[in-house]
Amino acid sequence: MLRCSDGAYYTGHTDNLDRRIGEHQTGGHCDFTSRRMPVTLVWSENFPSRIEALEAERIVGGWSRAKKEALIAGDWSMVSHFARPPMERSARPLAVKPCLAPSPFVSSEVGKPAVVPGFSTSLETNGLVDVPAHKHAGGEEKIA
Repeated sequence: MLRCSDGAYYTGHTDNLDRRIGEHQTGGHCDFTSRRMPVTLVWSENFPSRIEALEAERIVGGWSRAKKEALIAGDWSMVSHFARPPMERSARPLAVKPCLAPSPFVSSEVGKPAVVPGFSTSLETNGLVDVPAHKHAGGEEKIA
């Protein structure tokens, strides 16, 4: 995910993050970011396949600004908070230290992390879809 000079966020996917960021920073490859330079990388994640990266891009791109900023900050309790419809949000979200909360990116090839009460591990706002986690092996896709 990129933060543009006007504060807008751009979400995309690539199999070569350094090359793609360079394209966004020089302009001409994407009309949206070309009109909002300079851009800064604020969040990225690895995925085992292009399909999984595309799905995560679609999901995260549809999130509210507040939910994206919680993701960027790694504040999973706030990601969960903003996943709920506004009328269902508590006045004060549950305080969970970002380093202790599980990542919402869960691989189908590994066991799921322990669930923190009141925390959704799903990227979907309705809590129905899990997006696979990153792998540290070659051939992975990134979402930025």
